[in-house]
Amino acid sequence: METQKEFPMTQEGYIKLEKELEELKTVKRPEVVEKIKVARSFGDLSENSEYDAAKDEQGFIEQEIQKIENMIRHAQIIEDNGSKNDIQIGRTVTFTEIPGNDEESYKIVGSAEADPFEGKISNESPIAKALIGKKINDEVNVPLPNGNEMKVKIVKID
Repeated sequence: METQKEFPMTQEGYIKLEKELEELKTVKRPEVVEKIKVARSFGDLSENSEYDAAKDEQGFIEQEIQKIENMIRHAQIIEDNGSKNDIQIGRTVTFTEIPGNDEESYKIVGSAEADPFEGKISNESPIAKALIGKKINDEVNVPLPNGNEMKVKIVKID
């Protein structure tokens, strides 16, 4: 039997998923049911683009509900041990590229809550894998997609 993938996440990420699930079930699902009902009233379903679009939307919503329920069911909440000595899921790490002095900061989160536009990177990303377990002032080689490496120095852990 295949083992079920666990989804490491912060408590904040877990709560966000629960709210998203609630929104899908109590708002989005009823909205799409109403769209289907209205589209049916237009008559012939074989050439009814509104009906087809509403059914497609319903399928997407149901798929999202299943995905989120699975993530919640198999969530592994990362507990904050209070230590800011090393990098772990839930920590924000600031580093500078060597050579150079431009600082970058990212919060390392589980893949379920990763959002690079908000500065949240997945623990499964190459940069997070390279940084997890490291300490302030450590110099780390981070693999790049082109096969090269980038060297960074960790300057802060929050």
